[in-house]
Amino acid sequence: MSMVSLVGPRPNLLNLDTAGKHIRLELKHPILTNVDLEKIRRIEDNSNRAFRTYTLSICYKASQGAAGMAKALETICKSAERAVRNGSNIIVLSDRALDAEHIAVPSLLAVAATHHHLIRDGLRTDVGLVVETGEARQLHDFCLLAGFGAEAINPYVALDTLSVLRRDGQAEIAETELHKRYIKAIVKGMMKVMSKMGICTFQSYCGAQIFDAVGLSAELLDQYFSGTTSPIGGIGLAEIAEETARRHRLAFGTSPNYRHALDVGGEVAQRIHGERHVWNSDTVSLLQHAVRANDYKEFKAYTKKVGEQDEGLISLRGLLDFDFAAEPIPLDEVEPAASILPRFATGAMSFGSISWEAHTTLAIALNRLGGKSNTGEGGEDRVRYTPLPNGDSMRSAIKQVASGRSASPPNTWSMPMICRSRWRRAPSPAKAASCPATRSMTGSGACAIPCRASG
Repeated sequence: MSMVSLVGPRPNLLNLDTAGKHIRLELKHPILTNVDLEKIRRIEDNSNRAFRTYTLSICYKASQGAAGMAKALETICKSAERAVRNGSNIIVLSDRALDAEHIAVPSLLAVAATHHHLIRDGLRTDVGLVVETGEARQLHDFCLLAGFGAEAINPYVALDTLSVLRRDGQAEIAETELHKRYIKAIVKGMMKVMSKMGICTFQSYCGAQIFDAVGLSAELLDQYFSGTTSPIGGIGLAEIAEETARRHRLAFGTSPNYRHALDVGGEVAQRIHGERHVWNSDTVSLLQHAVRANDYKEFKAYTKKVGEQDEGLISLRGLLDFDFAAEPIPLDEVEPAASILPRFATGAMSFGSISWEAHTTLAIALNRLGGKSNTGEGGEDRVRYTPLPNGDSMRSAIKQVASGRSASPPNTWSMPMICRSRWRRAPSPAKAASCPATRSMTGSGACAIPCRASG
């Protein structure tokens, strides 16, 4: 795999007169230190003017409030277009100007908007996009920025935070080494994400937009994230702008809670005043007590607690409700449960992704119901083909073979089953079910040949 990123104008490979004459800046990986970014800013004098860097602020006046973000995005896009037409071939989108008087447009929104605006104007291949942002901290932040067109990213707040930790005595290594280790962790994390998608080079990942949006409106996606799909609707630019302005007010306001401290967060780990989680101390303890004591009342208390949380709009399920008919449907017109249950099936979770107990319990439960459990790519132990003394069976009805990656023993094909063949390379046994291209066939051992995948 390669994390090399090339920044600058892309050549037209079909133009025999100009192809091969372009000079591009090669980076070992897309994550820049503060020093690296300054080198790019001043590269014009050291490259015989082959590169011209233009720094474009993505901040706007706080006095405009949330209503000013739409205009700010329009200004950013037009400024980027003007810079390219004036000869700049590297644009640095920066939120460094963020202060009490200025609000920063979310970096992902600014990158995606600029990226697609230049594409529509036919200028995207004439320029490289670099992002200088304090928002990029976690792995997914970097993947999103790269996926929507950023060829290099400078997470200056994350790097400055590490420097402060070292200054306060929480790290005993050199500052440069501390930054190096952080960047190495981010780069290796991005490689893992790319490998799960079957992508080998960062140049293929950059701008590929291999994401589905959840909770964003179609209007927002069409205008700023063109080509990105969403299974559901959601918020638009007005809501994003209001949330951004509210965070700015909290950061630079007079609230005593934030005068000498940051927000507790709570997105990853639960915090008392942070974001609410379905899995919290109450629900986890109730579930543990119910399982360990085999107490059905405790289990009902757990399900009630989870159900009450859904009403707090923690999950999509909390937004749904039953639409009861005005007149009840006669029972003789309702499909019996015995014919519904056989259509139930588990996801393709391999034995390696969950425990033996969980995998076999799912198989037993689905066999009792008349449904179908899935082996996942890892297959299943032949001991599961022997019925248990009480008559239960641990055998999974669905045998999955993903692109010929997993060897299947002969006895796998010697019994009635459903064979599912994945025609795309599955990212991992645990995530095989996420691949969209699936073919299912029903039969006995004869289905081994038609179900073999060619890759």
